[in-house]
Amino acid sequence: MEAIKKNEKIEKIIKLILLSLLGSILITISAKIKIPFYPVPMTMQTFVILLIGIAFGYKIGIATVSLYLLEGIVGLPVFSNSPEKGIGLAYFVGPTMGYLIGFLVAVYFAGLFKYDKGLINTFLKLIFSVSFIYILGLIWLGILIGWDKPIFKLGAQPFLLAELFKILLLMFLTPALLKTKKLMKIT
Repeated sequence: MEAIKKNEKIEKIIKLILLSLLGSILITISAKIKIPFYPVPMTMQTFVILLIGIAFGYKIGIATVSLYLLEGIVGLPVFSNSPEKGIGLAYFVGPTMGYLIGFLVAVYFAGLFKYDKGLINTFLKLIFSVSFIYILGLIWLGILIGWDKPIFKLGAQPFLLAELFKILLLMFLTPALLKTKKLMKIT
């Protein structure tokens, strides 16, 4: 009996590590691909952050995003504009730090919520979750460049249309993600 419990625990740890690595790779890929969109090109990074929250749950989601952030902080070129605009801690504490930290809050809420009350309810939960990326991003941007600058116009407005598109797409994918989560027994 003791050996079975130990085996189950090891399997669970291996699943956590593999899911976190897979999620970290997905976030990295989504950060690197730029899709032409108006008014600015978009990445699918926030989409993947919310997707990970829904598909993996908040615990594995936070582990995944933490791993991704750690990879970037130690110097792996996982962030959107790295290595072109720097790597490691120097890049992390730059203008995007608030958004990157917001990923943790967004994946937490996206993973915490239950998505069983219809499309409108799912849409609102996804908007709520992603809003923390922008709130923390704008706060850090204001601290970094000064509150006298047009913070919202620089740090949120150009991305809102793309964000709406990603949330609408994710809203319709959520039922399939939940089925996959259930089949894979991810908690």
